[in-house]
Amino acid sequence: MDCPKCSGEMELVYYNQIEVDRCTSCGGLWFQPEELRALRDDIWMADYIIDSGDKSVGKKANAMKEYHCPMCDAPMLQEADEEQPHITYESCPNGHGTYLDSGEFTDLVRKTFWDKFKRAR
Repeated sequence: MDCPKCSGEMELVYYNQIEVDRCTSCGGLWFQPEELRALRDDIWMADYIIDSGDKSVGKKANAMKEYHCPMCDAPMLQEADEEQPHITYESCPNGHGTYLDSGEFTDLVRKTFWDKFKRAR
């Protein structure tokens, strides 16, 4: 599978018996729906092991607006996290998965005191 953002090769990384695809070039992460649900609440080490890419590269990649699902080639939708709306990610409209740029998964699982105020706005 190729990365939906930079077309780099995706590699499998494992955490707690869960497989996640990570881009060898930009560090972006592709989650199957059940993978993201299982890992987003496991804040112990999942972010360090899985999201090892450069956050600044992820911010640049987040500026891209046209990309396609690596599974079905459908144009992906940009969505905001319900709990932390400052985090945006891309999802396949056909339910194949979710793509997070490098650094976004770490931000997603590390909820801070200030995130409560960001949500209240």
